[in-house]
Amino acid sequence: MAENGTVVTEFILMGLQLWAELPMGLFFVFLVLYLITIGGNLGMIVVIQSDRRLQTSMYFFLSHLSFLDICYSSVIVPQLLETLGTDKMVITFERCTTQFFFFMLGASTECFLSAVMAYDLYVAVCNPLLYATAMTPQTCLGLVARAYGGAMVNSVIHTGCAFSISCCKSNHMDFFFCDLPPLLKLACSETRPRERVIYLLAFLVITTSVSVIFISYLFIIQAILKIRSAGGKAKTFSTCASHITAVALFFGTLIFIYLKGNTGKSLGEDKIASVFYTVVIPMLNPMIYSLRIKEGKEALKRVLNRMRVSQVG
Repeated sequence: MAENGTVVTEFILMGLQLWAELPMGLFFVFLVLYLITIGGNLGMIVVIQSDRRLQTSMYFFLSHLSFLDICYSSVIVPQLLETLGTDKMVITFERCTTQFFFFMLGASTECFLSAVMAYDLYVAVCNPLLYATAMTPQTCLGLVARAYGGAMVNSVIHTGCAFSISCCKSNHMDFFFCDLPPLLKLACSETRPRERVIYLLAFLVITTSVSVIFISYLFIIQAILKIRSAGGKAKTFSTCASHITAVALFFGTLIFIYLKGNTGKSLGEDKIASVFYTVVIPMLNPMIYSLRIKEGKEALKRVLNRMRVSQVG
């Protein structure tokens, strides 16, 4: 990137200027949200790994979802806390590139993993007798590996396109982390060819994932309607409802930011949406899944009981 013929070596994050009068208040708010995110997702992983009854494909995918929420939230929030706590708004070009790469990697993997979890639910609901043979540990590991692999390719291309754009308007980024919309706002060269590649990839990742989820749920709904007992319908729907809720929150914000392109909305709208899916959604996911899945609640109670017994002993 170049600024008036010179190489840009750093960016100044200006996204929190509107709240400049409340830095410490915001610092503690985001710190608490971040600690809840880390604690909730780590707790989910610990509960799943410590209970043999949860060694199923669904909880295997859930543990990876929790891992992803920890990772891509940790890519963004510590930078945000540093800015609020020390008033240090400068981020180097290399750190900005790294942050963007790992953020895209985490978000893309979560897209693919959401689709994998929908497919897993489809097999569990529509083909329960074949579930054990269809979703073997090797199959689950292969699906997760493909999710990470596809996200890696997407992240490399996204990062290459985004950070090869000439930047000569300013190095003042009106955002609180290195994301695509504010980077494009700084561009002075022709960005349309790269934007086409970026938004085409975003379109493919999101629509492919959403299509798998949508088709899976069409079959799931058909299977639920065939269940005769009201209790059976309610139990099956309750298991699926947590995934539907998490998917709607996550993909809704991604579609708002990445599929609307670089026009027709302000960076202020992007900031609100970005805070939602980098801070709020990773915090809500373990609550959504653990509160709605009966086995998860029972496993948490067993783990807590074992902890109490060990402390007493």
